[in-house]
Amino acid sequence: MSEKPPLCPRCTKPHAICICDRVEPVQTALRVVMLQHPQEDDEILGTARLVELTLPNAQTRVGLSWGSLDHAIGIKDADKDRWAVLAAAKLQVEIPEDSRNQPVIVIDRRGRVRDSHRHGLDGIIVLDGTWSQAKTLWWRNAWLLRLPRVVLTPREPSMYGRLRKEPRRDYVSTLEAIADVLPALGEPDEARDNLRRLLRTLLQRARDLPNARKNGGAS
Repeated sequence: MSEKPPLCPRCTKPHAICICDRVEPVQTALRVVMLQHPQEDDEILGTARLVELTLPNAQTRVGLSWGSLDHAIGIKDADKDRWAVLAAAKLQVEIPEDSRNQPVIVIDRRGRVRDSHRHGLDGIIVLDGTWSQAKTLWWRNAWLLRLPRVVLTPREPSMYGRLRKEPRRDYVSTLEAIADVLPALGEPDEARDNLRRLLRTLLQRARDLPNARKNGGAS
């Protein structure tokens, strides 16, 4: 069995595809908390660490379940109305008929659509893992169902192309989803641009590897 290549201590990618030279941080008002499935493999094509490097207000929490919103985000007495979960429509999210053509919508706990630029949110929670892992996280954390939801219809197909097979053409990675959502919630376009540029660099360097790994995940 061949040994794993050494990893960069900062970006946690193999040195051959280290992207630290391309990181351009962007400060956001919104916090981003990524709940990552323990079996998610973030080593080569995963994007959670790229999000953390680009967004100082982002962090990853690894686990299967958390007892409450407070435990998940590490804040005591967090206001449930001010934290939303970034939910794919495939995770049984009911979208009002008159809002289905919008790429990003915010739905409160009563099913009402909020103005995305006056959303009143402190942060968003994102499920990080393959699509089956994301569903596991969704159903193991019942408190997620009581939060407002940010529902995304991706603006364009995933950047992964043939590097990773997605269950559907409109499925995208954690980074791509966050990149699309932030400007819709009033954050600078620079956040989207820098995130996508960093991912593009990672993918190009991965394609240039002699034995580029194929990955079926959705990190």
